Amino acid sequence: MDTQSMIILAVAVVIAAVALGAWFFYLRQRSTKLQERFGPEYNRTVSELGSQAKAESELASRQKRVQRFHIVPLTPPETARFSDMWKALQLRFVDDPKAAVSEADRVVRELMTKRGYPMSDFESSAADLSVDHPVVVSNYRAAQAIAARDARGEADTEELRKAVVHYRALFDELLETKAANAAAPQKVEVHP
Repeated sequence: MDTQSMIILAVAVVIAAVALGAWFFYLRQRSTKLQERFGPEYNRTVSELGSQAKAESELASRQKRVQRFHIVPLTPPETARFSDMWKALQLRFVDDPKAAVSEADRVVRELMTKRGYPMSDFESSAADLSVDHPVVVSNYRAAQAIAARDARGEADTEELRKAVVHYRALFDELLETKAANAAAPQKVEVHP
């Protein structure tokens, strides 16, 4: 091999090594961003799909799908209406825990629809929620699991209470009351 061919080969090897390094860096950055964005949902998806590559593809696909949605904040009257609905269902829990769990599911689904999440089957809805609400989507899954056990007659009152608590965590996140309260101007009292 002549010198010119050796130089061309060396340059090609260096370019390939740099390209490969850049590709691995890109993949690592993508993984880090997805882990940060999805939190515990990232690990759940990796475990469920059995591969980091498959899970990351699924999570990226969810992000693209949810970007097409028109997620909207609630108006103050809508927020008040949903808050009142939730307070009423909590009061009914003592008298009829099973109905309260069913109503909590209905209220959460109505809230999701009002915010702009399409409501299809549970898994699709949970996947869509995981994009913007990755921490509380596990609450949604837990509440649904308890509701399914209740439908089979296997859940006791304590489990039904936990289901309502799980629904409440998702409800609060979707209602965005904490964000609204934090953004609201604080009244400062001045005493002479």
